[in-house]
Amino acid sequence: MIMQITITRDQLLKPLQQVCGVLSSRPTLPVINNILLEIEGDRLSLTGTDLEVELTTQAQLLQAVDFAGKFTIPAKKFLDISKSLPDDSVISVTFEEDKAIIKAGRSKFSLATLPASDYPNLMDWKPEVDFSIEQATLARLIDATQFSMANQDARYFLNGMKFETEGNLLRTVATDGHRLAVCTMVLNQELLTHSVIVPRKAVLELSRLVSASNEEVRLEIGSSNIRITMNGIVFTSKLIDGRFPDYRRVLPRNADRILEADTETLKRALMRAAILSNEKFRGVRLTLSNNLLKITANNPEQEEAEEIIDVAYDSPEMEVGFNVSYVLDVLNTLKCQRVRFSLVDSSSSCLIEDCDNTSAEYVIMPMRL
Repeated sequence: MIMQITITRDQLLKPLQQVCGVLSSRPTLPVINNILLEIEGDRLSLTGTDLEVELTTQAQLLQAVDFAGKFTIPAKKFLDISKSLPDDSVISVTFEEDKAIIKAGRSKFSLATLPASDYPNLMDWKPEVDFSIEQATLARLIDATQFSMANQDARYFLNGMKFETEGNLLRTVATDGHRLAVCTMVLNQELLTHSVIVPRKAVLELSRLVSASNEEVRLEIGSSNIRITMNGIVFTSKLIDGRFPDYRRVLPRNADRILEADTETLKRALMRAAILSNEKFRGVRLTLSNNLLKITANNPEQEEAEEIIDVAYDSPEMEVGFNVSYVLDVLNTLKCQRVRFSLVDSSSSCLIEDCDNTSAEYVIMPMRL
């Protein structure tokens, strides 16, 4: 019995690229250099894992086969071969004992395979919360907060994003200890209260996979895994075990000094001032007076920048210092017309929001300048 599949390069390439995206650059097991191919009828399922995250995608075969089988194939080589073949290629793969023979036109490649029975899987667990939302909602929750995740912090639980369900709300939270981002979306269903921390790598991978469409995406959240299913893709990740800081305690209390500004004007002024800020600490000083904001920056070479812009502000005069990169990250993420800063004093955290949409809240700690 010859076990052979044929597929167009066009059908194969995108699902193959997606699956190769999750693979580790330094795999701990030889078999996870490979991807798992599962064949049944006219469907090809491709699975890749680094033991922390797992992604399965689907591709359509050129014709249905009369066998069902599982094989593994070296991922990077299979992808490189497929990418380098002509666009209109029809690719055939024949599985033998411990080899896969790939043919297209007059090209032929023989790759070494490993037994499919050795391939690990993260599929065996039961969800505690299971619900569906629009992809655009998930995309918004991730895009609004992911830039605030820590990267390789010793407090390992910060190297990820908190997902929490509470009543009819789904919320994401990310913080690196200097800044915090929270985004809350209202769902049309009531859910159990549950919160988990999704690792940074899984969040970055997800943000590549979700699109701002109104198609459904299913979320299944367990005690140590999360699974997300959408447009023929199943994405599974282990969770980070740890206690995430309570974001409610970070939100400034009694922030009664309110500044509102045109986002683009403020952003450009900050970008210009940042040129002469200290390259390491990136501090800028904001001086607030009646309807005016003065932004100043200086560096160890005694160079200085000063910007003055019109704003809406009628509270007592004050000065506060911030890391300009953190403020710009928020403004670039908000992409809104007008932005609101809620301040307490020069040593308290500051809340930043879109004037017209409060679903996302951003908190930045001040700098002593």
